[in-house]
Amino acid sequence: MPAIDPPSVMPNPATKSSTDRVASVAIGAFIIAALYFGREVFVPVALAILFSFVLAPLVKGLQKLRIPRALAVFTVVLIAFATLATLTMAMVGQATQLAGQLPTYQSTMRAKIAALKGSEAGSGVLSRAADILQDLSKELDRPEAEFPPSSEVAGRSREGRPIPVEVHQPEPGAIETLQAFLSPLLHPLTTTGIVLIFVVFILLKREDLRNRFIRLTGTYDLQKTTAAFDDAARRLSRLFLTQLIVNAGFGVVIGCGLWVIGVPSSLLWGILAAILRFIPYLGAVLSAVFPMVIAASVDPGWMMLALTAGLFLITEPLVGHVIEPLAYGRSTGLSPVAIVVAATFWTWLWGPIGLVLATPLTVCLVVLGRHVERLEFLDVMLGDRPPLSAPEIFYQRILAGDPAEAADKAEEVLKERSLSAYYDEVALEGLRLAAADEARGVLDAARRNQILVTVREVVEDLSDHDDTRPALNVATADAETEAAVEQTDESEGTSDLPVLAAAELGETFTGRDRVVCIGARSQLDEAAALMLSQILEKHGLAAEALPPNTLLTSGMVQLAERDPALICLCYIGPQSAAHMKYALRRLRRHMPLAILVLGQLSQVSDPKTDDKGPSLADAVETSLRGICRVCLKFAAKGAPT
Repeated sequence: MPAIDPPSVMPNPATKSSTDRVASVAIGAFIIAALYFGREVFVPVALAILFSFVLAPLVKGLQKLRIPRALAVFTVVLIAFATLATLTMAMVGQATQLAGQLPTYQSTMRAKIAALKGSEAGSGVLSRAADILQDLSKELDRPEAEFPPSSEVAGRSREGRPIPVEVHQPEPGAIETLQAFLSPLLHPLTTTGIVLIFVVFILLKREDLRNRFIRLTGTYDLQKTTAAFDDAARRLSRLFLTQLIVNAGFGVVIGCGLWVIGVPSSLLWGILAAILRFIPYLGAVLSAVFPMVIAASVDPGWMMLALTAGLFLITEPLVGHVIEPLAYGRSTGLSPVAIVVAATFWTWLWGPIGLVLATPLTVCLVVLGRHVERLEFLDVMLGDRPPLSAPEIFYQRILAGDPAEAADKAEEVLKERSLSAYYDEVALEGLRLAAADEARGVLDAARRNQILVTVREVVEDLSDHDDTRPALNVATADAETEAAVEQTDESEGTSDLPVLAAAELGETFTGRDRVVCIGARSQLDEAAALMLSQILEKHGLAAEALPPNTLLTSGMVQLAERDPALICLCYIGPQSAAHMKYALRRLRRHMPLAILVLGQLSQVSDPKTDDKGPSLADAVETSLRGICRVCLKFAAKGAPT
């Protein structure tokens, strides 16, 4: 018998997809583990990258003054790290001075605690607890000689009395003293040195590092990828530099205000306020706690505490809600949930330094996700842009049978755009998504009926709006509305779509039922016809939307009795040349004097003028505004028929 080849086994897409998901999860877990266990290396690298984004504009500024790049880099880095060292020394000095003054504030705090408890100083529960803790501290600090160990009891004099024995540590030598002094400073100095080296090399080899990253992400579209990375680097540099300036200004205002109020160590609290403000949401609150505690400890009354609290309550909202929106734009590009999740994640991963770096690092990831296709999931998960486009949101709302929310979103867009622009660029695009689902066989008749009912209610809710672009732009309410406004296109404008008065209409267009809009095949076409009829109404043509069964024999007879002057045939689903041809032929046979306008509104509109179907129409258009423009030309007095 001849050998029979075994059947080839085709790979299962589901298995392949499941394998890819498992591999992605494994890679993600490996990256997180590497970041956690290698934090001693990755934290300095992250700090260096953020510093390079902040310092890059300054280096470019010096280069524009014809200063060599190496000299510009070393100058900027030297000034930056010298400034950081100066601020660090100032903070250490202020903290040391404050620590020496803390015992003098004890009596004031105890008096206030007693006053809050409604009793004399020292008799309150908190004061007694403080006394107990203080006595316990004295007991723990008592010299060990007063309590000799049992081994020392054996050494007694002839009279039986114990001989006191004292154990003294030898005086530390120069090496031990130096080691004890440098040990606490070793780790911060090492981290600072690593950051300094990385910052210098990143600024010197910035373009080379960019090209290598482009190589890793793909070179299939080199021009687009390069432009994306340049734009991302420019945006991040501007964002971080602006954030640094704003937070530094916040710290200066807080420090000066506390100095005027009289709070001790005002320089320390100003620097701390600038640093803590990098922490989202909680930073400003944390920066206010310490000065308020010190103010309550210094002043026997409550005026200093009230002034300190008022300083933060005025300054933080002013910076957060007035200055930052003007400096950053709408936002940093992060969703509020992403900011909280990122702060939690980076704090768990890298500790307090991760909390400070959470927002800048997450902004970097979101910018990469917006420009690198392979990392798009980062923008979807962490960014503030809507995960669905405006047409997708419209389709989802009408698919769910929620006309109220769909109309509410539409009215927000209509504050800045015209009605026809919204219908063409958002609603019609949403219906095209529905038509694609219908073509794939996943949209049954019940769903199509639900879409038609919902669209009819949305159109009815928007009937009070004129088809004119608002003269004044109103600030959008949220990110979804902003995306919808950006989605709409007024390039065609509505200035060339006049509103025809009754006296301007031709004789055949006077009266009711002179214009009809027919949904050609399904409920989706009828939904498009509903929107078209409303636009025509806004411009002076009384129009009515009719269902697809109008093209049947019985419906055609009833339509011929009405004798319309103009018929718009709307196709939004998959176009069938045969259906289009015979529909136009029937209309022409029953109403030979009517004007036929064919609306090919599918996603890929291709008017086939060489086909016998579209050639039977008097005009072919691919948008609702285009159909409206043609109908107005036919309806105007003196227009050729």
